[in-house]
Amino acid sequence: MPWALIALLGVVLGAGASPERPKPAASKNAVATSDASPSPVAPSPMYDAEAEQQLLTLANQARAQAGSPPLTMDAGMTAAARAHADAMTQWQQLSHQFSGEPSLTSRLAAATPLQIDRAGENVALDSSAADAHRLLMLSPPHRENLLDPAYNVAGMGVVRSGGRLYVVEDFGRSLPVYSEAETEQVIAGALHQLRRQAGLPDLARVDEPGLHEAVCSMALEDRLGTQAIRDLAQRHSVINYTNMHPEVLPAASTRILADRRITAAAISVCYARTVTYPSGAYWVALVAE
Repeated sequence: MPWALIALLGVVLGAGASPERPKPAASKNAVATSDASPSPVAPSPMYDAEAEQQLLTLANQARAQAGSPPLTMDAGMTAAARAHADAMTQWQQLSHQFSGEPSLTSRLAAATPLQIDRAGENVALDSSAADAHRLLMLSPPHRENLLDPAYNVAGMGVVRSGGRLYVVEDFGRSLPVYSEAETEQVIAGALHQLRRQAGLPDLARVDEPGLHEAVCSMALEDRLGTQAIRDLAQRHSVINYTNMHPEVLPAASTRILADRRITAAAISVCYARTVTYPSGAYWVALVAE
């Protein structure tokens, strides 16, 4: 017997390179924070691991039929989904965020070391995992989350309360995580491709004293315009930005680095999780010479 369900569509945690500091964007379908009070007699959580596995199996069966890659269950995301399912049980209602509860992006970032640049969530209340899945698949926004080919990891949380199941399905796109040296090589490869397309010789890699410290000052202060970067920009042409995809150069940099007068570049990277980028981002500075 179906009860209820609501969906949060894709939340972008960091999209593309930008010279500005982007904020995580919430979907217009997000449910507003509830002002209700939790029930003082709500039962202790009884996680249903079998139902959670069944939801993953059903999701992957549906994804296979739709031509989408399978989801891998992540332990941290499952812990986050379970905690939110428990919260729904305590409040005895469905929501994506209760009063005093972190947002989906913050919950996932706190629970898993994965670097996730996109996330979505389904929540439902039903009598069984199979019925919940069937109802979710009949709803276009929930079906979109379940079948989205961009997602590759998931966390399923199910709390049994009496004869009902509070269901949370968290989805994410997990990105590869590179070391700082590997990230610099990826960026150098992108620069090589840019110069090649412009019919220009490759840029020589050079070292710039103090560049790495200046880059890490951005990560430490969670902003681009630090004093160390401004000091560096007084002596050189500096391109600084944040990105979760190191292979993507910001548009502003391509106009400079495709200049025939530029013959060399210094590259430095710091990876960090910050308030702006709870799931992590690469802080980058390029010095063009």
